[in-house]
Amino acid sequence: MKIGDKVRFLSSLGGGTVAGFQGKDIVLVEDEDGFQIPTRINDVVPIQSDDYSSKATVTAKMRQQEEKQQAVRDGRSIRAMMREGQDDEEAAFDYDSFDVTDPEGTVTFKPKPEERKGGNMLTACLAFVPMDITSMTSTRFEMYFVNDSNYHITYSLLAAEGASWSLLSQGTIDPNTKEFIQEVGREDLDALSKVCVQLFAYKTDKPFILKPAVDVQFRIDPVKFFKLHTFTDNIYFESPALIFNIVENDVPVRSLVVDAKQLKQSMYKDADSGNGTNEENTKDSYVRRYDNGGKKGNPFLSKRKGDEDVVVVDLHADSLLDTTAGMSSADILNYQLTKFREVLASYKNKKGQKIVFIHGKGEGVLRRALVNDLHYRYKSYTYQDASFQEYGYGATQVTVR
Repeated sequence: MKIGDKVRFLSSLGGGTVAGFQGKDIVLVEDEDGFQIPTRINDVVPIQSDDYSSKATVTAKMRQQEEKQQAVRDGRSIRAMMREGQDDEEAAFDYDSFDVTDPEGTVTFKPKPEERKGGNMLTACLAFVPMDITSMTSTRFEMYFVNDSNYHITYSLLAAEGASWSLLSQGTIDPNTKEFIQEVGREDLDALSKVCVQLFAYKTDKPFILKPAVDVQFRIDPVKFFKLHTFTDNIYFESPALIFNIVENDVPVRSLVVDAKQLKQSMYKDADSGNGTNEENTKDSYVRRYDNGGKKGNPFLSKRKGDEDVVVVDLHADSLLDTTAGMSSADILNYQLTKFREVLASYKNKKGQKIVFIHGKGEGVLRRALVNDLHYRYKSYTYQDASFQEYGYGATQVTVR
């Protein structure tokens, strides 16, 4: 570059003629108006014409940048230059716009379930884990279905509602895993007092030994949820849990579930077979309250001999009545209350007599009615929940005073 050369500015528009130099780094560029502009020598480029347009300026600047990049590439390895191209491609790819949950891009591969030694014996259970084991009186519980076997298990969990059943949960559980079912509060325990689990087991990736379908009914005792010692350490959870086995080592666990009607029929047979053979045995067994079978009333009035006699009266509608056809709920309740008052009236002169009224749990309507009667009609009488072990839940013991 020498005096008189035509030059163009790289960092701005315009240019001019080289009028002189100031040191080694500054060139004096004279524009069309005669003004001399001091400019760094690296910020001008010689041209062949007086074209100072922006297009020409940009083109010259881009050419200069390409020359610099080429000089850098010349000093780099082939691997570095190849990597440079890959980096550009990765930078151009918009990862945020790629939806990994897109069904078309979803990975469908599933690894084979891991099997363990001894897992070909079918074992499954329901587990209740307290959410706050330090406060057993108020904590809620997480209910899990545990599959402790090498089989897939398809199950349905049902809860009894009178003579009917309702579905609580259903699904398929992978081998050697557990599945959260729902969160349970103490207000839900009555609805879980009698449950049924139906399940069948299979394998999907290999031949297997056929397992029979399982259909198990059992009771969940609400009292156990109030006792800390019923929650034990186990291999399924890090914290203590209340475990109800469904099937263990291929053997279904069948807890005792007593059908009231079948029990009543069995008692009838026992009472009838004992008539005329032994009077003492007849007194200890259930006997008919009414000799005339045509009369409606409680068919059972039992006495348990011991330190003191205890009268047991079943107030269930199906025990008091042959049929409830044509009767409303209010009619049935009034009939049950009438029988309750009749029994108390018959023992009013026998102070200290204990009478157990079996009313069932249900929604608690009958029990509330009995308690209300005791508060207002029999204020001197005392009452309490009857023994869970002898009468189960839903029984009240009244003491005549």
